[in-house]
Amino acid sequence: MTRPYVASAADDPWSRIWCDTTPRHLAGAGDPRHVTQALRAGGWKNFGDPDFPHVVLGSPDYQHTLVLEPTPNAYGSWWRVSSQLWSASFGGNTPVEIIAGFTDALLCSPPAAELDIWPTLRAAGWTYECDERGNERAHHPDGITTMERSATLASDYFSWKAEVALPTGLGGHHRLWHGYFDDRTPRHLLAGFATALVDPAPVSRGRYDVPHDHLVTQVERGAQGEQLAAAHEARLKASRSAARKARRSAAPTTRPSAGPATEATTARSR
Repeated sequence: MTRPYVASAADDPWSRIWCDTTPRHLAGAGDPRHVTQALRAGGWKNFGDPDFPHVVLGSPDYQHTLVLEPTPNAYGSWWRVSSQLWSASFGGNTPVEIIAGFTDALLCSPPAAELDIWPTLRAAGWTYECDERGNERAHHPDGITTMERSATLASDYFSWKAEVALPTGLGGHHRLWHGYFDDRTPRHLLAGFATALVDPAPVSRGRYDVPHDHLVTQVERGAQGEQLAAAHEARLKASRSAARKARRSAAPTTRPSAGPATEATTARSR
């Protein structure tokens, strides 16, 4: 049976004219396959229901999961990444390139030392403040983007939040996207997120395919279909390589010691 032609966003990157779009943190969602296919290239399996509009991925060791479930609630979390100890979530307009900074780190071996995200933000021109309760907050120069680690007044439990909130002109704010992180989230994952958040490199978006075109600059001389497809294939290859390297690093490097029976057999054979 011949497959019918169905126009779909899954036809990208060949179905539209692409623009280099900056700044990336205001560029809108992008193609979710930037995240999902990279994880699958790293060995994650798809456990989703093909008749339900979602993606459910599990890591090879079943220690981590990713769920992508679109929700009509503008303040809901479309993306959820979790383990048995921590969880993270992202709104639907969170750029996939920034989410990938977090999820790509799941494919790599954790660093020996715990990483601190604040120097990364300060180096990119963000302002940083810390109050007497230990609440930390950094502000992007644009005045609408923040990242913080804070506790509620009624609790000493800390959590992380990244947010872009646009002023409404009436004293309120309209959230463009958000990221929430449990305080137990490994710091190297947060560092990957922060590094991707401040990366000045443009991202590819279709002309006007952004939440607010007045907030971004789009240049049509960016990479197009074939170049974007080749770059994506290179990304998947890098994900496979990173996952293989992490598995080799995690594998036991010492052989088990010989038991008494083995030692006796060895002695008789000499």
